[in-house]
Amino acid sequence: MKKKIETAIISVSDKSGLKLILNALKKYRINIISSGGTSKEIKKLGYRCTEVSKYTNTDEILNGRVKTLHPKLYAGILSKRDDKNHKRELEKNNYKEIDLVIVNFYPFEKTLKITKNHNNHIENIDIGGPTLVRAAAKNYKYTTVLTSPDQFKEFILDLEKNKGATSLDLRKKLSQEAFNLTAYYDSVISEHLNIENKDYFPQRKTIHGNLIEVLRYGENPHQQSAIYSKKDNLDISKLSGKKLSYNNYNDIYAALNISQTLPKKTGTVIVKHANPCGVSVNSNKLKSYKEALACDPISAFGGIVSCNFKVNKKVALELNKIFLEVIIGVGFDKDSLKILRKKKNLRIIDASKLKNNNYNSIITNFDSLLLQNIDNKLFTKNNFKVVSKTKPTKKILNDLLFAFNVCRNVKSNAIVLTRNSSTVGIGSGQPSRLDSCKIAIDKMKKFQKISENDIIIGASDAFFPFVDGIEILVQNGVSAIIQPSGSIRDKEIIKFADKLGIILVFSKTRHFKH
Repeated sequence: MKKKIETAIISVSDKSGLKLILNALKKYRINIISSGGTSKEIKKLGYRCTEVSKYTNTDEILNGRVKTLHPKLYAGILSKRDDKNHKRELEKNNYKEIDLVIVNFYPFEKTLKITKNHNNHIENIDIGGPTLVRAAAKNYKYTTVLTSPDQFKEFILDLEKNKGATSLDLRKKLSQEAFNLTAYYDSVISEHLNIENKDYFPQRKTIHGNLIEVLRYGENPHQQSAIYSKKDNLDISKLSGKKLSYNNYNDIYAALNISQTLPKKTGTVIVKHANPCGVSVNSNKLKSYKEALACDPISAFGGIVSCNFKVNKKVALELNKIFLEVIIGVGFDKDSLKILRKKKNLRIIDASKLKNNNYNSIITNFDSLLLQNIDNKLFTKNNFKVVSKTKPTKKILNDLLFAFNVCRNVKSNAIVLTRNSSTVGIGSGQPSRLDSCKIAIDKMKKFQKISENDIIIGASDAFFPFVDGIEILVQNGVSAIIQPSGSIRDKEIIKFADKLGIILVFSKTRHFKH
């Protein structure tokens, strides 16, 4: 069903594209009602309009808080054109039909970014705009609603095609987009107030996001997928390479979760299937990458490398020696980009704008949401307690914290073996902690040359319930172990460590990743 447009109301904060839409409205002799600053801009551009206050014969009040909240406007927007009672009531009150609503909202989200002033936040909560939009969207059978300059060209094409009318298909599509916008707008406000009130798990939770990209497919080709962000864009940017996939993004964020907890501008992380297969915090960039790769060079093939530093020529030349899906850097110099871009499919990701904020982790299944804040707080020595008679040196304690930090990012049951703050063996995702110990040891023996003087650190993401796990690690060269406390056998584990003469450190908190 086509609907001829005769009267429009315009009230916009974002005035870009206004001249384009005004030209189209003038062409089809569409009357314009407008409010406040928008009416001034329309007249400034040389077009005619009737101010809302004159149309409703009611002045704006409360410093502009009330200006479009009037029955003359909403009756015109919401009336059913084929309902005799509606027509009769409009005529009785001398109201006219309004066929087009062009509205965008006060920039609440933008205001949050530029000021911490709570009063400014409140004053930028739009009331009239969303109300106009919701009314028009509800009555899409008869009324057209535009909420963004991005929609103007499509609307104008439809207007021209239908000689001053709009198609039902377009109106329905614009209605859907309008309700998406009002829901998004309200969710931004509600989340801000939740955070201000420290109510992180309110009775009703609305999660908002902007579409960044529809992906080729999900984890598998038969699954549909897209990536959204609470911002207008991601904090990471692709500089080169093929389109990123669902699995690429999953691996990228797994790598970045570790990189963000390493010392600033130091360290390399290699991830495969969302699990780290090599991590090193050697202060030398090239050595850091080589040591991370040496942990498990077979698993690293086709993986993702996250450099927690600006990538230079030397590192780029080394990175180019094997097949990688993605390389992440805190910036890249010109020479490194020139080298890496020779591989056209290689995705190069700049993470220099990424911040270690307290993001939320969301898992959804069966129309339910599991929500938690991510485990990315930086460790301090106060979080740990040395429980063995043998005490670690400062260096060994730092190595223990490094190992435990990597371990919390490995899928459980997780065992991580390190030497000089570089991983040498990682066992992950096993139902048995003992099996993870064996895998980590096998990896270490396969790829590392261990001497008698090497101090091998063992980290476990949960407590050892029995001494067998510790026993097999010590038998294979581990001399210091770090694990969470909390087992009913903690005393037995401490006693066993003292019997073996090894260092044992307990974390006061558990860091377990399914």
